[in-house]
Amino acid sequence: MKFINATTCCWKHAIGEDGPKPDPDPAPNRLLTLEQWHAVKVRWPQDLPVAIEFPNDADISQLVPDLGRISLVVLDFPKWTDGRAYSQAHLLRTRYKFAGAIRARGEVLVDMMQLLVRTGFDEVVMRGDQSKAAAEKALAFFDDGFYQGDVAETRPWFLRRSAA
Repeated sequence: MKFINATTCCWKHAIGEDGPKPDPDPAPNRLLTLEQWHAVKVRWPQDLPVAIEFPNDADISQLVPDLGRISLVVLDFPKWTDGRAYSQAHLLRTRYKFAGAIRARGEVLVDMMQLLVRTGFDEVVMRGDQSKAAAEKALAFFDDGFYQGDVAETRPWFLRRSAA
């Protein structure tokens, strides 16, 4: 898991004097909202990486035609009890074979680390009161693996064991 500091991240929002630009110009390391992406994707250079902020209440299949052009998808946890972003990440990895980075942000707590990894996240911006050291410890807690399959190892424990 890569821990991201929101203030030093290389991906930058396209913001003007009055807030987010509705029609941003293509530039390296742009982090666009879904609406901004829809406004510019036709003229966005094919070889210019882009990051997309995707709302957790939208259908992730909207991104499928553009996944080859997207380097990072940022999924939001507006509340730590709202797990829709887990499903979005899982679908991106398993059904749509997205190979880019998937970042969790919002109300991201230490207790969520294991499930974030198991559903396909590889980057995280944790809530300000959370400890990176505690998150790293939480990630190492189950070194022996899990009974259920996940995005990295789809077979449940009994099938892994019988294959060995």
